[in-house]
Amino acid sequence: MTKRHIVAAVDDMFFRAKIRTTAEHLDVEVDFVRSTDAAVESAKKNRPALIIIDLHSSRYDFVQLAEELKGDDELRAVPILGFFSHVEIELKRRAEQAGIDRVLPRSAFTKQLPEILQGGISPC
Repeated sequence: MTKRHIVAAVDDMFFRAKIRTTAEHLDVEVDFVRSTDAAVESAKKNRPALIIIDLHSSRYDFVQLAEELKGDDELRAVPILGFFSHVEIELKRRAEQAGIDRVLPRSAFTKQLPEILQGGISPC
């Protein structure tokens, strides 16, 4: 059986550690990327089951990333999940307009992380 593969555009150390630990426990492979271009490259190479984006990171341009992924015929169907601080309503709106399939507050993302990584909760 092939491992579930996920690309994570997350640079916050707390969330990286939480994702990494949960993924290891669930035997899910996560590729933590360091830039918007690296996220697209990893997605093209590995055809992930999911792409996770920290919408507060200044390292990634989530609008550009979503547009590139959704504009690629082979990657369009890969679900994108973004997480954000629940008080940043404008950020949520921008992410949804950019094409991010599901946007969750950080608290919900953390609570649902095992199910998200296993594919039990639809990112769409």
